[in-house]
Formats: sequence, structure tokens, C-alpha cells
Amino acid sequence: MAKMIKITLTKSTIGASPKQRKVVEALGLKKMHQTVELADTPQTRGAVAKVAHLVTVEE
Repeated sequence: MAKMIKITLTKSTIGASPKQRKVVEALGLKKMHQTVELADTPQTRGAVAKVAHLVTVEE
């Protein structure tokens, strides 16, 4: 089974750029403090890197 990471939206996307909002939505996050569990792939890591200031990641 692939490794999984937990991603939590900790800051609001109100002040974020439209591209960053789309990345957050693509990760499956809609509300503040919502957590999703995704596979630890380079694509997921790249998306998280683009919005690292808005999310927290747990291994």
C-alpha cells in the first residue's frame, strides 16, 4: 500500500490568488480545518508546496 499523508487547510483562501484557490480545491479541501488523506506522490507534494502557507501536512 502506498504511503499516505494528511493535509489540513489551516488558513483561509480569501486572500490567496485564484491559482492557489484552485490548487486547494484540487487537493479536495473546501472548508477550514478540513483534513484529507492522499497518497504521497510527487504530484501531491508539488501541489502542497504551492500552498504550503495555507496547509499543514502530517506524515
